[in-house]
Amino acid sequence: MSFDYSKYKHGEVLPFLPPKHDPITEPDWRKVPQPKPFIVRPPKGAPNVLIVLLDQTSYSDPSTFGGAIKFPTLDKLAAEGLTYTNFHCNSLCSPSRTALLTGRNQHQNSQSAVVDGATSYPGDTGVRPKTVAPLAEILRQWGYCTAMFGKSHETPPWETSVAGPFDHWPARQGFEKFYGFIGGEKNLFSPYLVDGTTELGVPRDPDYHFSVDITNKAIAWIRATRSLAPDRPFMMYYAAGGSHPPHTPPKEWLDVYKGKFNQGWDKLREEILERQLKMGVIPPGTKMAPNPPDIAKWDDLPDDAKEVLSRQMEVYAGYCEHTDREIGRLVQAIDDLGEKDNTIIVYIAGDNGGTAIGALNGTFNEWSNLNGAPEDIEYLKTRMHEYGGPKSYPNYAVGWAMAGSTPATWCINACQGGGQNQGMVIRWPKGFKSKGEYRTQYAHFIDIAPTILEAAGIPEPKWVNGVEQIPIAGTPMAYSFDDAKAKDRHTVQYNECTGNRSIYKDGWMACVMHRAPWESRPRVDSYDKDTWELYYLPDDFGQANDLAKKEPAKLKELQELFHQEAIKFGVYPMDDRSFERLNASVAGRPDIMGDRKEMILYAGMTGMAENVFIDTLSRSLTVTADIVIPKGGAKGVLVSQGGLFGGWSLYVKDNKPKLAYNWLARELYEIEGSEALPEGKVQVVYDFDYDGGGPNKGGTGSLSINGKKVGEGRIEKTHGAVWSLAGETADVGVDAYSPVTEDYDAWDNAFTGEIVEIRIRHKD
Repeated sequence: MSFDYSKYKHGEVLPFLPPKHDPITEPDWRKVPQPKPFIVRPPKGAPNVLIVLLDQTSYSDPSTFGGAIKFPTLDKLAAEGLTYTNFHCNSLCSPSRTALLTGRNQHQNSQSAVVDGATSYPGDTGVRPKTVAPLAEILRQWGYCTAMFGKSHETPPWETSVAGPFDHWPARQGFEKFYGFIGGEKNLFSPYLVDGTTELGVPRDPDYHFSVDITNKAIAWIRATRSLAPDRPFMMYYAAGGSHPPHTPPKEWLDVYKGKFNQGWDKLREEILERQLKMGVIPPGTKMAPNPPDIAKWDDLPDDAKEVLSRQMEVYAGYCEHTDREIGRLVQAIDDLGEKDNTIIVYIAGDNGGTAIGALNGTFNEWSNLNGAPEDIEYLKTRMHEYGGPKSYPNYAVGWAMAGSTPATWCINACQGGGQNQGMVIRWPKGFKSKGEYRTQYAHFIDIAPTILEAAGIPEPKWVNGVEQIPIAGTPMAYSFDDAKAKDRHTVQYNECTGNRSIYKDGWMACVMHRAPWESRPRVDSYDKDTWELYYLPDDFGQANDLAKKEPAKLKELQELFHQEAIKFGVYPMDDRSFERLNASVAGRPDIMGDRKEMILYAGMTGMAENVFIDTLSRSLTVTADIVIPKGGAKGVLVSQGGLFGGWSLYVKDNKPKLAYNWLARELYEIEGSEALPEGKVQVVYDFDYDGGGPNKGGTGSLSINGKKVGEGRIEKTHGAVWSLAGETADVGVDAYSPVTEDYDAWDNAFTGEIVEIRIRHKD
């Protein structure tokens, strides 16, 4: 049975079908009227679209929302547009981003948590269902030029290699142009970049910075599309690297905020609250919520801790302002082309609250905490001269995230204010007259896509690419553009993150802290034992007054509503595991390696993220390299994994084999071969026997040439949980990312002989 298009309005079925023509019986073209070309164009007057998203920026970090960090671009757009002070995200990166890009809730997108921790439960597979078409795909099929620049953290980890499939890469999600990286984060000085579905490797530029690069590429793309296709509007998604860790701005921004945070996070919160009340960002009389007990009082900290912790915030602040100024360059370029007033600009200052990976002390190397080796203040002080520079991978202490959530508290992972309050500004002079005003209506990431469609005059599609669509869950926001007192239309919203959860309805919010972001285990052993909190936000935006005991009937009503919404949107079952979910076999998701105990590698295989490489953590293994040594000897890397902040490398130096194991940029273990490699075919073997007894333990390694042992040594400490996920790569024949060791040049380290094959085999 053929599809009945007559049931649907124009644009509710995509793609558009070209008109049908009767068979042509006349052979002479001169006698046949030529039909008009079939070209799809958006409705007349449809605006350009620029969506800007910052990463892990807290609600009150920007000056626009009373913060101490200058955001001149956001401030200017707010003065020219509308500032939404009651805007909300999900509590983690991937769920928020898929909600933004589709207008559906996180579990409808099957993104319960970060995509790296996906399971096989329907609401948590990490695979966006085909029943959910992204905004970019809709606009593309309507004739928009579409592009994305920056970070994409929505691709299933087992699909991130050159083997594909590429269906869930940005370039196959409606963005005709994608330039940036796939994954949660990268080293901003030497990221492994992707253009479309082509891996570009690492820029060889000592002055490179990711934020500058993506801005340059975004400007070039807009200029080109305006030159070549000025009749087609553009849709750009600029997903900034800032202010996600590592907190590493260009060197000229490291000291811009020197001494600006010596007062500490407690005093900073008071200063922010005072500014917010004066500016009118928050309702008069708003009280500040107390920090969790784990967050130390600043005045109780020793001087060494204050010195270390204040430096962390100085660097972070410089990083934030630099990111905002790069966005300013992009906005100015649009203005220079005369397109700014015809562009609806949505600038969202963060996707999930401030980061907590730094835990209570912060980190010089983020991967320390993730590998069960936190850095104390004494150690951090020894690295302060490098903090924020290219030899650091830093993250501030969570106390600064709490300050950034003022007047609320908490941070990423939390479903309280600090984990889901987010600042947002919209500028669109052709769409509304209001300027420099606040809007207090409740709004959420899922509201952006339907707002854009409504602004463009494009209907929500019912079918896309042959698949019937589930309805958009968000609410268009245009009703509030020119009516500050308009009654809220988005009245109910749930949020869930690894067992932490909340439900909002008509100003009331009930929420649960099931496990704090820095806690390794849930606070209770079953969800029915959780302690619920209750707030009435119109009177208590900071969530300082818990009404759970005073209003038990209202709390019960909201608990039941959460249950109903959870069933409706596929929230259940909630999975409160933490880092265990990074292990594919434990989490139950697909794994490109499957149950394989051995991997055979060949020359030219570079850029392999941790999720598409054999597991080399906390286990005994053998690395066998079959190579050919030319006359006169050879040098260079045979195989490496990780880099400057943790990794291992098997390489040749002075024509002798060598193994370097970099433990968290804190200790370097080396095993050197005592004999030179002969010319011709050679087999080099690195054998590692793990001590056992759990993760992060040591072991004994040995090197052999053609079966003869030529070196042995101890590796006392190992990575037990993660190398760096998508941050670093495994490479054959080169150390292509940041170098594991300074024993070879960061750029010129390719093996000068021939690699026949390399085998990595588990011994257990």
